[in-house]
Amino acid sequence: MSSDVPYTTEACCQIPVVQSTYQPQGEIIKIGKYDDVYVVGNKDSTTSVISEFGFFPQTQQGADILAETLGARVYMPDFFFGKPYPLAEHPPKNDEQKKNFSAFFATTAAPDNVLPGLLEFANQLRKDGTSKLYVYGFCWGGKIATLCGCQTREDSSQPLFDAVAAVHPAMMNAADGKNLLVPIGIFPSQDENVEEFKKMVSELESKPFASKNAYRVYPTMHHGWAAARANLDDEENLKQYKDVYSRLATFFQNAA
Repeated sequence: MSSDVPYTTEACCQIPVVQSTYQPQGEIIKIGKYDDVYVVGNKDSTTSVISEFGFFPQTQQGADILAETLGARVYMPDFFFGKPYPLAEHPPKNDEQKKNFSAFFATTAAPDNVLPGLLEFANQLRKDGTSKLYVYGFCWGGKIATLCGCQTREDSSQPLFDAVAAVHPAMMNAADGKNLLVPIGIFPSQDENVEEFKKMVSELESKPFASKNAYRVYPTMHHGWAAARANLDDEENLKQYKDVYSRLATFFQNAA
């Protein structure tokens, strides 16, 4: 069943955020127009990874894992500039909150609003010496990460990113992959429209980078299991959480 947000399941709107006691290993600093950017990893690394979603202990823990595994510098900008959707209203409890939720994704979190700043951020990383650049996103961030894979650099016709990935993605459809220039990793849960992603993967088979694409469905997992809805006290959730971050790291390494 779909929500009012296109290509988004009811699970996206109904599953609450899970509290976590994890202590992030990085720091929050100002970079460019973003006052709050969570950064972690080797400051001297020429491999950079951008995380697209938001500040939660589970997403920061995932960033910490990728920074260590890849020997990379991972960046998690606050794309909402301190004004995320209020957790007190999630999941939406009445018609007014449901309307507010849909409006948030149609405005503040809309790709047309978020993507330009992300691309500016990524181009600056390239100018600062990044030789390998990756981006991954959860939920709505998966769609934006996919669109990033269709972009070229400001100063050349080369792809801006070397690979992109979407984990339990929302708002995505097969057409989003039509203009991809680089490999993509897609890792949906049981709550996503798996048929839509199968279609995307099939249509990407003609791309020259097809052999480097990665795709795995997590049939025992719910939407958000690798991000803010991850319950890492649950044995199965923890197992699959570790699995998907391992797969992300391997995917990025193989796409290089």
